[in-house]
Amino acid sequence: MESVFETALITLKTAGELGGIDENVIELLSGPKRIQEFRIPLKMDKGDLRIFTAYRVHYNDALGPCKDGTRIVPDLTLDEVKALAFFMTVKHAVAGIPGGGAKGGIKADPRKLSEKELEQLCRAFIRNLQPKGPWADVPGADIGTSEKTMAWMLDEYEQVIGYHMPAAINDKPPILGGSLGGMEATGRGVSHALSAAAKDIGLSIKGARIVVQGFGQVGSVAADLLRSAGAKVVAVSDIDGGIKNDNGLDILKLSQHVEKTGSVINFPGTEATTNEEILLLDCDILILAAVQSVIHDKNVEKVKAKLIAEGANGPITTSAEMVLLDRGVAVVPDVVANCGSAIVCSFERTQGITDDYWDIETVNTRMEQRILKAYQEAVATAKEFGTRSIRNGAWIFALKKIERAMKLRGMV
Repeated sequence: MESVFETALITLKTAGELGGIDENVIELLSGPKRIQEFRIPLKMDKGDLRIFTAYRVHYNDALGPCKDGTRIVPDLTLDEVKALAFFMTVKHAVAGIPGGGAKGGIKADPRKLSEKELEQLCRAFIRNLQPKGPWADVPGADIGTSEKTMAWMLDEYEQVIGYHMPAAINDKPPILGGSLGGMEATGRGVSHALSAAAKDIGLSIKGARIVVQGFGQVGSVAADLLRSAGAKVVAVSDIDGGIKNDNGLDILKLSQHVEKTGSVINFPGTEATTNEEILLLDCDILILAAVQSVIHDKNVEKVKAKLIAEGANGPITTSAEMVLLDRGVAVVPDVVANCGSAIVCSFERTQGITDDYWDIETVNTRMEQRILKAYQEAVATAKEFGTRSIRNGAWIFALKKIERAMKLRGMV
């Protein structure tokens, strides 16, 4: 199975050829601009020393300063971080954000760390990273990080520089200069993009049967918004497994169950399923909001959904997507579907720099406008260049922007 970075490079090559992108631009985008890799020694609560590997990748900054994403997971690889930074580069271009793509992370399991250990790890990450502020690189949250971890990172950064700089870190609590709506932005964006795609294929959200793989911050928000629009969420899963009920799940009560127990497992009135089986359930819409490469050559033929939205990054391999498209399954790609957080992070940086903070209605309205425009431009570009793939349309649209910026700067 191809790695997530290999998937990104295949999409780059395909979209580049379809869009007639300069070969020098493709060559430059075939690898990141800058990679930081360092080791963090940490004295644990019991006195033993552990060493954690950390990364920060700046993929491309032709359109502006690098931004976003800090992932803390036990199986993190540099290949994964490179791919995620590349996706951020494309997302920013697709969403009309004047910024480049970056991603970072620490190879660790936050569930096995005490709060004190996690805080010290986050602070050490910032010290070693030595970020240069909102005009160069703005770290944000991702899997394994949260408003709390970003608050620690902001505080550490400000301790180092000796003055306040709220725009230097994204996804922090609003009381510290974060944007309202930030934590819900990705899930909200998925629901907007998915609803637009459903309309395009003549599928009504009202009454649609929805399966959500990954009932975390993204999947739970999207599920609740779609339920409010009249959809029926019939199955969800998290890292521990899945649950299903053909009559629909009570999302509010399920969220309360997850908050209390830490998992969707054993929610009353449901039948257990697995993370592998949940992808293959009979449904109208499938939301992939967990990890990369979950739909691949070995299971794609059994996928029954009519519409798939990628709430996660790279959850469908290149060859699997071709199979889906041949079968008439619509796919809303990650660089469009889950760019809501990137959009609100851009808003957060703007608010922090200007010291002018917006109400939640303003944030949500502007984010919806941006993500719908991104979807529409991706669809229009796909039609213009004769490809069935909305992903190719989004990438061509983004690459055209990046190419122009590179040429104006004299980079190619």
